[in-house]
Amino acid sequence: LLITAGQASDKTAVPDLLVGLPAAGALVADRGYDSRAILDPVAKTGGQAHIPTQSRVRVQRSVEPALYRRRNLVERFFCKLKHFRRVATRFDKLARNFLAALLIASTRLWLRAYESTT
Repeated sequence: LLITAGQASDKTAVPDLLVGLPAAGALVADRGYDSRAILDPVAKTGGQAHIPTQSRVRVQRSVEPALYRRRNLVERFFCKLKHFRRVATRFDKLARNFLAALLIASTRLWLRAYESTT
């Protein structure tokens, strides 16, 4: 997890997040992440970005529907994360305290999902 400024776009943090991760075979995201700053680093590591192109782009990329539907897992994670009042309202004034609350809430969600699959 990485925190950005409130007025910053989410896609400004993607290159920093990709540096910390091992090379992935596929990156799935929605149209908002269609930019060269995201597509090029993924291609350099040997991965493939499954991101639909925005409507204003002349050459449209095709995205495998079954793989794109798996993006729903991430969307549901963020929806569940917002059920934690401290995360949804961001009571913390310091970014490190807010990040700690995010990590605790994420860990709790992961443990709940892990327990249900074992």
